[in-house]
Amino acid sequence: MVRGRLLPVLLTAAGLFGSAGLFADGSTVGAVVMLLAFVAFAAVNSPLVFPPSLGAEEARRRSAADGRPVVYWRPGCGYCRRLRFRLGRDARRAHWVDIWRDPAAAAAVRAVADGNETVPTVVLPDGRAQVNPDPEWVRERL
Repeated sequence: MVRGRLLPVLLTAAGLFGSAGLFADGSTVGAVVMLLAFVAFAAVNSPLVFPPSLGAEEARRRSAADGRPVVYWRPGCGYCRRLRFRLGRDARRAHWVDIWRDPAAAAAVRAVADGNETVPTVVLPDGRAQVNPDPEWVRERL
């Protein structure tokens, strides 16, 4: 839980300290711009930009019931963020599982990624999996 929030917290803290230094030097506009830039970057790297995570078992159960794919991801992953943003609103049509929150999810990813925890990994209801798929491939399956 803490790992996923560490990068956004560090980015926000760096922005605060940097902008405080600029403010102390008399550059109010520069301080505000720096703070806003760091907070925006922290928000983009936050787990909050992803749909709510489910547990691995719950995601598999829902996937079997509604035919939607399961996307395994982890906070701070640039490839996961790329997939999330490229899918846009369609991202909510998949079941997202944070592998750092659920050891069963990490094991599921290792099972299809040659023992590695490579994310994003998308598993279709029929059991086929794709590691780091093209966002258009995922969109077609949604």
